[in-house]
Amino acid sequence: MKKENEEELVGKALKAKDLVGYDKGAVVSRTILQKKTGTVTIFSFDKGQGLSEHTAPFDAMVEILDGEAEILIAGKPHKVKAGEFIIMPANKPHALKAVKKFKMALVMIRS
Repeated sequence: MKKENEEELVGKALKAKDLVGYDKGAVVSRTILQKKTGTVTIFSFDKGQGLSEHTAPFDAMVEILDGEAEILIAGKPHKVKAGEFIIMPANKPHALKAVKKFKMALVMIRS
């Protein structure tokens, strides 16, 4: 993360969902914190967009900030709406798809 980006965000009250906009037909992301111990990234997904199935070596928490997503974990679908979160366990395949456009905060802790 660029130093000026960090200075822009630190010590201020912010709305996470306002840190990224929607882009037609695209996924947009902005890393908020990036440390050896983990990351916080805000994403927006236009309707129909998503992340294909993959695994990660660490647990990750997804909080939906706006809209609705379908999150597949180990083959099981979960509808997650604004104000809700879900934990995706390490080493389990997962994927995300925008049921309608949505924004999310992804928190990954590396330990």
